[in-house]
Amino acid sequence: MTSASLGLRSSGSYGSLQQQQFQNGGSPFQASPLVPPRKPPKMFKEKEGLFLWICKFAPRKKIGMMLLCVVSAAVFLWVLYVGKGEDTQELIMSMNSGVFPPDTGQIRHIDLIEKNDVEKIASIESPPPPPPPLAYFKGYTLPPGNPCEGFTLPPPPADKKRTGPRPCPVCYLPVEQAIALMPDAPSFSPGVSSLTYIHEENLSRSEFGGSEFGGYPSLMQRNDSYDIRESMSVHCGFVRGARPGHQTGFDIDDSNLLAMESCRGVVVASAIFGAFDLIRQPQNISEYAKGNVCFYMFVDEETESFLRNSSELDSSMRIGLWRIAVVHNLPYDDPRRNGKVPKLLLHRLFPNARYSLWVDAKLELVVDPYQILERFLWRKNASFAISRHYRRYDVFVEADANKAASKFDNASIDFQVDFYRKEGLTPYTRAKLPISSDVPEGCVIIKEHIPISNLFTCLWFNEVDRFTPRDQISFAIVRDKIREKTNWTLNMFLDCERRNFVIQGYHRDVLERWPPPPASGAIAVVHPPAPVIDETLPNVVTSPVKKIPAKRGRERKSRRHRKVTPG
Repeated sequence: MTSASLGLRSSGSYGSLQQQQFQNGGSPFQASPLVPPRKPPKMFKEKEGLFLWICKFAPRKKIGMMLLCVVSAAVFLWVLYVGKGEDTQELIMSMNSGVFPPDTGQIRHIDLIEKNDVEKIASIESPPPPPPPLAYFKGYTLPPGNPCEGFTLPPPPADKKRTGPRPCPVCYLPVEQAIALMPDAPSFSPGVSSLTYIHEENLSRSEFGGSEFGGYPSLMQRNDSYDIRESMSVHCGFVRGARPGHQTGFDIDDSNLLAMESCRGVVVASAIFGAFDLIRQPQNISEYAKGNVCFYMFVDEETESFLRNSSELDSSMRIGLWRIAVVHNLPYDDPRRNGKVPKLLLHRLFPNARYSLWVDAKLELVVDPYQILERFLWRKNASFAISRHYRRYDVFVEADANKAASKFDNASIDFQVDFYRKEGLTPYTRAKLPISSDVPEGCVIIKEHIPISNLFTCLWFNEVDRFTPRDQISFAIVRDKIREKTNWTLNMFLDCERRNFVIQGYHRDVLERWPPPPASGAIAVVHPPAPVIDETLPNVVTSPVKKIPAKRGRERKSRRHRKVTPG
């Protein structure tokens, strides 16, 4: 950088050089000297005077020349230092004012750095854009021309000889269409969007009911769990241990736990405890469901031993479609209570699953799971579906029926019902519509795993844990308390519709009293009945035939009349 360029830059930045010379009395056409246009600093003048004084008195020898060279070098270095500082100051002021000096490679590089810094600062200071709104499944309407268009439930057949419950027709979409309609997004969870579960190691029982597995929640904690909020933490079983199924009670092998965590779609589950039932294989299951749906059967050690002794279970731990998961360290002595753990807490055992279908072990599933989900959840835009009881609608009537059938201790049932009555539970009437029943048939539960439906089954399990295991009695109180704070509804479909996709069987103890069926390879031969030769033979048994009474002769004078007493 030459002194001429410095002069031009100074004239452009700080004023005209020719103007300054004209004001000092010089000619405006006088050539500019080759010295820097700026006034030398005061320290520079003092050093120049010192240099002249040394030259005046010093002898003209080599030492004088050496001193002269040293002083000249010092002055030269000082001028370079001062000039460099002024150039840097000019460059900074030019950048701040937006006016840049003549193009040089160094200035272009500084310009690029400045732009990058500005972009970084802007990205840091500006707040991040708001996240896009969450997408929720909002239901759908089947298009015109679908197979279920115009389907209506026919009236029950007029068969006076068969008055008990029976299945009724249900219109399912074909499996391929049902799979295609599986929602890509979860349903909206009203009232609660974040649900966590209480974990405690040191437990103490202060009030009635409950268990270590359930955490002994107090009545105050119970009331708080019905105060629906956006973010909640509630008791939901498995209060001990690192994760459900691992040192929590209801313990499951790690291999099964890992496999259960990998289930990210649909789960079909059942359970047998105490070798109480036989394993029934699902029927009419599509190949897609066989490859994508997780079928799990939970059994205790007693049931596992029975299955191995009967040669049904081998080292593969599979029986047909069912994967057998052996449960150790059961939390309850009552097999009915143990069965409530997978029935109501599948969302804890399968934390990544989206949908679950619970089927009691006494039932045989005969419809594809995707068709069931489409019919009772997706088409209804519901996150929870359960069938009504086929006969009873009222909790108090259901409690009396349980006592009459000796389903549980009568005093415990009375205590539970009285407790709910004091909390405001009333008998069912039509005034509760659109609620169609207070009593479910709980052998089948169809559920989407979202916070509100998970909260419902958690609180339902807490009632079963505190009171009796008769879940039909505690269903309505939990549903009504949640409905008071949210607009959440569930789908209670007809019992005859449930009987359409599951076939009810008998418990093992009943089946063992029946005569064994014929061998699979045997051919049953049915012989025609022998012709009747003489009707008077005493060994021939004929079917009863209604006899037509013959007319009595007139010679019979005496007739026997029935005496009818008035009143």
